[in-house]
Amino acid sequence: MPMFNQPKDHTMKALIFGLLVAAHASPALAAGSHAGGHGEAMVVGEPGKKAQATQTIQVTMKETDDGKMIFTPSTFNVSKGQTIRFAIKNAGELDHEFVLDQEDKIMEHKAVMEKFPDMEHDDPNAIRLAAGESGEIVWKFTNDGTFKIACLVPGHYDAGMHGDVTVAKK
Repeated sequence: MPMFNQPKDHTMKALIFGLLVAAHASPALAAGSHAGGHGEAMVVGEPGKKAQATQTIQVTMKETDDGKMIFTPSTFNVSKGQTIRFAIKNAGELDHEFVLDQEDKIMEHKAVMEKFPDMEHDDPNAIRLAAGESGEIVWKFTNDGTFKIACLVPGHYDAGMHGDVTVAKK
Protein backbone atom coordinates (compact mmCIF):
# COMPACT_ATOMS: atom_id res chain seq x y z
CA MET A 1 0.00 0.00 0.00
CA PRO A 2 2.68 2.62 0.79
CA MET A 3 3.89 2.38 -2.81
CA PHE A 4 0.53 3.58 -4.10
CA ASN A 5 0.30 6.50 -1.67
CA GLN A 6 3.69 7.88 -2.58
CA PRO A 7 2.85 8.77 -6.19
CA LYS A 8 -0.45 10.34 -5.08
CA ASP A 9 1.38 12.40 -2.46
CA HIS A 10 3.97 13.46 -5.02
CA THR A 11 1.27 14.37 -7.55
CA MET A 12 -0.69 16.32 -4.94
CA LYS A 13 2.44 18.23 -3.85
CA ALA A 14 3.27 19.04 -7.46
CA LEU A 15 -0.28 20.23 -8.07
CA ILE A 16 -0.27 22.46 -4.98
CA PHE A 17 3.15 23.85 -5.90
CA GLY A 18 1.95 24.59 -9.43
CA LEU A 19 -1.16 26.37 -8.17
CA LEU A 20 0.90 28.47 -5.76
CA VAL A 21 3.31 29.48 -8.52
CA ALA A 22 0.42 30.39 -10.82
CA ALA A 23 -1.32 32.39 -8.10
CA HIS A 24 1.81 34.41 -7.43
CA ALA A 25 2.62 34.91 -11.11
CA SER A 26 -0.82 36.18 -12.20
CA PRO A 27 -0.64 39.58 -10.45
CA ALA A 28 2.90 40.09 -11.73
CA LEU A 29 1.84 39.33 -15.27
CA ALA A 30 -1.20 41.58 -14.96
CA ALA A 31 0.88 44.48 -13.70
CA GLY A 32 3.74 43.85 -16.09
CA SER A 33 2.17 45.65 -19.02
CA HIS A 34 1.35 48.82 -17.13
CA ALA A 35 3.89 50.97 -18.87
CA GLY A 36 5.72 53.38 -16.68
CA GLY A 37 3.80 52.52 -13.59
CA HIS A 38 6.73 50.82 -11.94
CA GLY A 39 9.73 53.10 -12.13
CA GLU A 40 10.53 53.14 -15.84
CA ALA A 41 10.54 56.46 -17.72
CA MET A 42 7.54 56.97 -19.98
CA VAL A 43 7.92 58.37 -23.49
CA VAL A 44 4.56 60.16 -23.13
CA GLY A 45 5.88 62.21 -20.21
CA GLU A 46 5.65 62.27 -16.44
CA PRO A 47 3.25 63.25 -13.67
CA GLY A 48 3.10 67.02 -13.39
CA LYS A 49 2.61 69.43 -10.52
CA LYS A 50 -0.82 71.05 -10.41
CA ALA A 51 0.70 74.44 -9.56
CA GLN A 52 2.73 74.28 -12.81
CA ALA A 53 -0.24 73.45 -15.08
CA THR A 54 -0.51 76.02 -17.86
CA GLN A 55 -3.84 74.74 -19.15
CA THR A 56 -6.87 72.78 -17.93
CA ILE A 57 -8.63 70.58 -20.45
CA GLN A 58 -12.16 69.46 -19.52
CA VAL A 59 -12.80 65.90 -20.75
CA THR A 60 -16.15 64.11 -20.63
CA MET A 61 -16.50 60.33 -20.93
CA LYS A 62 -19.87 58.83 -21.85
CA GLU A 63 -21.92 56.43 -23.91
CA THR A 64 -24.04 57.67 -26.82
CA ASP A 65 -27.58 56.70 -27.80
CA ASP A 66 -26.25 54.81 -30.83
CA GLY A 67 -24.05 52.51 -28.70
CA LYS A 68 -20.74 54.30 -29.08
CA MET A 69 -18.49 55.33 -26.22
CA ILE A 70 -16.65 58.62 -26.50
CA PHE A 71 -14.32 61.18 -25.04
CA THR A 72 -15.31 64.81 -25.62
CA PRO A 73 -13.03 66.22 -26.88
CA SER A 74 -11.13 63.24 -28.25
CA THR A 75 -8.14 65.08 -29.70
CA PHE A 76 -5.77 67.50 -28.00
CA ASN A 77 -2.84 69.64 -29.12
CA VAL A 78 -0.20 70.57 -26.56
CA SER A 79 3.44 71.66 -26.56
CA LYS A 80 6.50 69.75 -25.47
CA GLY A 81 7.34 70.73 -21.90
CA GLN A 82 3.76 71.84 -21.17
CA THR A 83 1.97 70.67 -18.01
CA ILE A 84 -1.73 69.99 -18.53
CA ARG A 85 -4.45 69.38 -15.96
CA PHE A 86 -7.01 66.98 -17.43
CA ALA A 87 -10.28 67.53 -15.50
CA ILE A 88 -12.18 64.33 -16.31
CA LYS A 89 -15.90 63.69 -15.76
CA ASN A 90 -17.68 60.39 -16.30
CA ALA A 91 -21.07 61.57 -17.56
CA GLY A 92 -22.02 58.04 -18.60
CA GLU A 93 -23.82 55.18 -16.91
CA LEU A 94 -20.85 52.77 -16.90
CA ASP A 95 -17.34 52.85 -15.42
CA HIS A 96 -14.82 54.42 -17.80
CA GLU A 97 -11.06 54.97 -17.85
CA PHE A 98 -8.85 57.72 -19.18
CA VAL A 99 -5.43 56.23 -20.00
CA LEU A 100 -2.70 58.32 -21.63
CA ASP A 101 0.24 56.53 -23.28
CA GLN A 102 2.01 55.47 -26.48
CA GLU A 103 -0.21 53.54 -28.89
CA ASP A 104 1.74 50.28 -28.49
CA LYS A 105 1.53 50.53 -24.69
CA ILE A 106 -2.21 51.24 -24.93
CA MET A 107 -2.69 48.10 -27.04
CA GLU A 108 -0.61 45.99 -24.61
CA HIS A 109 -2.64 47.31 -21.67
CA LYS A 110 -5.89 46.67 -23.60
CA ALA A 111 -4.93 43.00 -24.09
CA VAL A 112 -4.15 42.61 -20.37
CA MET A 113 -7.44 44.27 -19.40
CA GLU A 114 -9.35 41.84 -21.62
CA LYS A 115 -7.83 38.96 -19.62
CA PHE A 116 -8.09 40.67 -16.20
CA PRO A 117 -11.10 43.05 -16.47
CA ASP A 118 -11.30 43.72 -12.72
CA MET A 119 -7.62 44.53 -12.40
CA GLU A 120 -6.99 47.61 -10.28
CA HIS A 121 -4.32 50.08 -11.26
CA ASP A 122 -2.55 52.94 -9.63
CA ASP A 123 -0.72 54.39 -12.60
CA PRO A 124 -0.16 58.16 -12.73
CA ASN A 125 -1.21 58.27 -16.41
CA ALA A 126 -4.60 56.63 -15.84
CA ILE A 127 -7.80 57.11 -13.90
CA ARG A 128 -10.91 54.93 -13.64
CA LEU A 129 -14.17 56.65 -12.72
CA ALA A 130 -17.57 55.25 -11.83
CA ALA A 131 -20.67 56.82 -13.38
CA GLY A 132 -21.07 60.41 -12.21
CA GLU A 133 -17.56 60.68 -10.74
CA SER A 134 -14.91 63.26 -11.60
CA GLY A 135 -11.15 63.19 -11.25
CA GLU A 136 -7.99 64.62 -12.71
CA ILE A 137 -4.61 63.79 -14.13
CA VAL A 138 -1.87 66.41 -14.15
CA TRP A 139 0.67 65.55 -16.82
CA LYS A 140 3.89 67.08 -18.14
CA PHE A 141 4.59 66.22 -21.77
CA THR A 142 8.35 65.77 -22.04
CA ASN A 143 8.54 64.49 -25.63
CA ASP A 144 6.96 65.50 -28.90
CA GLY A 145 4.89 63.08 -30.95
CA THR A 146 1.40 61.64 -31.15
CA PHE A 147 0.11 59.71 -28.16
CA LYS A 148 -3.19 58.00 -27.38
CA ILE A 149 -5.93 58.37 -24.83
CA ALA A 150 -8.17 55.36 -24.35
CA CYS A 151 -10.72 53.68 -22.15
CA LEU A 152 -9.45 50.14 -21.65
CA VAL A 153 -12.49 48.69 -19.90
CA PRO A 154 -13.13 45.64 -22.13
CA GLY A 155 -15.19 46.61 -25.18
CA HIS A 156 -15.00 50.37 -24.68
CA TYR A 157 -11.98 51.02 -26.94
CA ASP A 158 -13.65 49.01 -29.70
CA ALA A 159 -16.84 51.07 -29.20
CA GLY A 160 -14.85 54.20 -30.11
CA MET A 161 -13.48 55.39 -26.78
CA HIS A 162 -10.02 56.57 -27.82
CA GLY A 163 -8.33 59.64 -29.20
CA ASP A 164 -5.04 61.39 -29.89
CA VAL A 165 -2.80 63.85 -28.11
CA THR A 166 -0.39 65.64 -30.44
CA VAL A 167 2.61 67.13 -28.68
CA ALA A 168 4.41 69.75 -30.79
CA LYS A 169 8.01 70.82 -30.34
CA LYS A 170 8.33 74.19 -28.63
